[in-house]
Amino acid sequence: MKRKLGISYTEANFQNYWNWFTPEDLGDDIELVELSFEKNNKADIEKCDGFVLTGGIDVLPEIYGGAEEYPYKPDAFLPERDEFERLIYEYSQKAKVAVLGICRGMQYINILEGGTVFEDNGEQVNKLHKKGVEDKIHGLNIHKDSLLYRITGNEVGEVNSAHHQAVKPGDLGTNLMVSATSDTPDGLIEGLEFKDKTGKAFMLGVQWHPERMKEKEHNPLSQKIKEQFIKEVKNHKR
Repeated sequence: MKRKLGISYTEANFQNYWNWFTPEDLGDDIELVELSFEKNNKADIEKCDGFVLTGGIDVLPEIYGGAEEYPYKPDAFLPERDEFERLIYEYSQKAKVAVLGICRGMQYINILEGGTVFEDNGEQVNKLHKKGVEDKIHGLNIHKDSLLYRITGNEVGEVNSAHHQAVKPGDLGTNLMVSATSDTPDGLIEGLEFKDKTGKAFMLGVQWHPERMKEKEHNPLSQKIKEQFIKEVKNHKR
């Protein structure tokens, strides 16, 4: 029976996430499943052997006690999406299923584990991180004691950037540790994982967008992460 890789639906460039996993990656072993708050296909969550929590619209601030008004606040939030992805994450932890959180996905994992985010990073930081016509590009410092380092083998790298919110360093979720920071003066958190991984499935959060990096096939901060995640999906024991 094929393994199922669930990708949470996003209103922002969903097809990029879907296309990131090529037929060569999936082979005859894995099929992709769109997990959509719009379809409300909750029953499909428990059929999955791995999850990608995608980027997109800001998480509703009241979930993490954030301000109601802030710069670049969306015209409308999607609380239905927040709730649907909460179900995905909670199931992943109960059933020990691998999770890859990308951009908003990483921030939401931190929130669901009891942490918070900056509602907006501020204009100076946004100049270096918030998407303009194209993604911004900056360097990355990876902690050697991290899963991210073990996967990529790199202490430094280059990633794309398209966000105006970020995980608050002083408000990490329970049992989370920082695995990477931006090499820009703000030193924003760029990677999260479990600190104590005992009894935990694979979980990695990245602030960048590996699914749409230029030369992603040659950048270990896209390709190596994808390769390891696929291994975890294949190895999930039901």
